[in-house]
Order: sequence, then structure tokens, then C-alpha cells
Amino acid sequence: MSTLLKTIIIDDEVIGLQRLKRLLGTYQLFDVVAEASNGREGLELIESLKPDVIFLDIEMPVMNGFEMLRLVMHHPKVIFTTAFDQYAIKAFEENSIDYLLKPIEKERLDLTVHKLQSATAFTPDLHVLQSLIDSIKPKAEIKTITVHLGDKIMLVKLEDIAFIEAEDKYVFLHDLEGLSHLTDFTLNHLEQNLPDHFVRVHRSFILNIESIREIRKSFNGSLVFTLKDKIATRLNSSRSYSSNLRERFNI
Repeated sequence: MSTLLKTIIIDDEVIGLQRLKRLLGTYQLFDVVAEASNGREGLELIESLKPDVIFLDIEMPVMNGFEMLRLVMHHPKVIFTTAFDQYAIKAFEENSIDYLLKPIEKERLDLTVHKLQSATAFTPDLHVLQSLIDSIKPKAEIKTITVHLGDKIMLVKLEDIAFIEAEDKYVFLHDLEGLSHLTDFTLNHLEQNLPDHFVRVHRSFILNIESIREIRKSFNGSLVFTLKDKIATRLNSSRSYSSNLRERFNI
């Protein structure tokens, strides 16, 4: 009989970990020598026990799977266990990264076992893997932005914002009441993290399209937006953004 693979399971979900351990016990291939509930415990176990293969959850408390892999000196074969949906999993498949989608099924585990036996499983490139995860993770939903009012910090709801303006080194939120509020966030950060109904129309402006009352074409190819705020603000797009904006608004 071939030598058993020294195996560690690293997962913070107890039920999922125990299920995987039971499934691995149906093969004459794995010797599960240890279990860990977070990346820090996993790191210590890997360095002390030097396993042949680890089954590694991605999202865990204390230290996640990626943070742990960046620190290990001993590099076992890595099989990821993940709760990402079927569409996101295509990114793993296209980059030949082995994974098991939770809840783990015996039929899918059979494919992993075949890869291990044929030596096609491997330790992934962490930079490639991190970029994959970043691309398939949904953005955290932002509902408010923090602003300064004297020595106080307030929260402004997104639906109350008409537009956002960068002026010199400062960024201001302009609300529907015509008031402005200073925030510490940069315009680039807000552009990348706000919902889709906030659009960049100028190097200095991000506009809440739900606050638009009227759009007109300007003679130079830019667009002029009149807003629903109390002072009926008018903003001009820059020509570099106008082409995408015309497509966005079907103009």
C-alpha cells in the first residue's frame, strides 16, 4: 500500500471540518494528523508537523488562508475549501487552482484525490490567487460617509448627497440641502467604493445620478447637469469623461 499523505485540515467551521475529515477517511490515502480553526494555528501546525497536503479555508478569523500561506516556510500541496458561489469558482478553474466548494460532496472530492495521486495539485501563486479573490468578492455595501463638523464626526447618508467635489487637498460632500461637508476620503477612493449610481463626471466631481434633474449637451461636447438640490447646482462634465457619460445616459 502506498504511503499515506500527512494531512492537516484548517477551517473555522466545525461542522464542515468534521464532514471533510469523515470523507477523507473513506480513502486509503490521507492521515489527518491535526486540525486548526484559524490561520495562526494552522501556521504553527504546518511548521511543526510538515504535512504533505492541507485543506485550507479562505475566510477565517485571526488570520485568513492567504495571510497564513504568505508566512509558511514549509510548502505542502494546498486544496482550498471555499463558500464562494459557482460563478466565482470559474476563476479558480481557469487558473488550475484546486478547490472544494462547500458543502463538500464526495463526487467532487474524488477529483481532488485523483489530482493528488497524479501529482497535478500544487501550491498556488499567492499574487494570482489574491487578485482572483479580489475580483470576485462583492464590494461591501456603503450606506453612509463620515464627515467632520467642528470637533464632531457625523454620518451622511448616500441618498442625501447630490455630488462630491475635490478642491485642492480637500474633498467635500454637497447634500441636497445645499450644504457642504468635509470628509477625509479621497475622490479616487470614493469612486472605487461607492455604488454604481455615483459616477465620475470630471477630475474634480463625482455625481449622484439620482440627484439629476436635467442633462443638456454643451457646445464643446461636454454635458451640463442640473441637480435637484435646493440651490439647483449646475455641473459640467469634462470632455475626457463625456463619451462614457453619453453612453451611460443614452444621449
